[in-house]
Amino acid sequence: MNTAAQMSEANARFHYMDNLRALAMLTGVVFHAALAYSVLAHPLWPTADRGYSLLIDAFAWFFHLFRMPLFFVVAGFFAALLVQKRGMGGMLNNRFMRIIMPLIVFWPLVYFSMGWLIRYAIADVQNLSPLLQMIKPWLANPQAPTAPPTLVHLWFLPYVMCFCILVWVASTLEWHQHLSGLIAWLDALTPMMKACLVPLALMPALFAVPAPFPAPESFFPQWWALLFYGTYFLIGFRLFHQARSVDHLRPYAPRLLLLSLLAYALFFYLLQTKDTTKPEFILQATFVLLQAYTGYWMTLVCIIFGQRWLDVHHGFLRYIADASYWVYLIHLPLIFAIQIPLMDVNLHWSVKLSLSVGATLSIAFLTYHLLVRGRLLGKFLNGNNSSSKTSA
Repeated sequence: MNTAAQMSEANARFHYMDNLRALAMLTGVVFHAALAYSVLAHPLWPTADRGYSLLIDAFAWFFHLFRMPLFFVVAGFFAALLVQKRGMGGMLNNRFMRIIMPLIVFWPLVYFSMGWLIRYAIADVQNLSPLLQMIKPWLANPQAPTAPPTLVHLWFLPYVMCFCILVWVASTLEWHQHLSGLIAWLDALTPMMKACLVPLALMPALFAVPAPFPAPESFFPQWWALLFYGTYFLIGFRLFHQARSVDHLRPYAPRLLLLSLLAYALFFYLLQTKDTTKPEFILQATFVLLQAYTGYWMTLVCIIFGQRWLDVHHGFLRYIADASYWVYLIHLPLIFAIQIPLMDVNLHWSVKLSLSVGATLSIAFLTYHLLVRGRLLGKFLNGNNSSSKTSA
């Protein structure tokens, strides 16, 4: 690629990637709100409600399988864009300012506010969730050990930074030269053949965790998450340099969507019928296989459809994309604050879910408009308007 083409590509506005990133984050708001009414998450979620439904599980865990994989593809794509535009040092500096600095500022606010909300719920709510019922005597014991802190829903930030550092390491060591044969072999495959082979690389990581795969919230990096999400980050990084590969995949989109839905239907059926004991190897391998293919194929479908329908310059979509980072950073304490009083309210789960999602998004977008957009906090999160296309 000549220099002029490189500059044109680096300065282009990838609207569909901005919008896909926003959708992945906003879907996370709905997902976390839905967990309170999930059958599968009922024993484990702090705001688990008396009302729950398998319908919630059917939709929530489907989006779970590709929501964060899609985000890491977008993160890898924008990392490659930053390298092209600003160099490796500029990319690392941008990622530190847009990822690590917000993590340093927002993690204490999120973590301690959620801790306070849980204590408030234990003291004031009558219909406690199973998890809060278990925590209540533990908190009442002054000699009980303190639970180790977690990254909560902000766990993805240090992983993105880690992958950006690994890109710099790989570039410095010129690993691409050692892998040139493998890369050439992969590039020679047909699009559908690659779509069938890539998920195999995701399977070893998924063998290490239960199904559906959990969020790696620990402060200590987990090898399965590094391998799993790192693969998606690498896919996004390569996608920036092979944008035409999306065009090659477009004819296969309906087929990939249908196969994804069939794979997920089988996964969800097995998830509901499996024994509570540790599954046998064949069943575990089936879960891993179905998660890997459903997640990867749906990620491809989102990218294909996103490029087709979301690659537009539209004021409303731009506003949503700019706001999505703030919305995601603050949404979980808002959800807890809204759902905790609802635990004692006698309403159908669908009404409670609608109230949770509607109120959370309303408050988050309102505070973005009043406190963040066009202000110092907005620049801190997204940079200048001209560079917001490369924020993660």
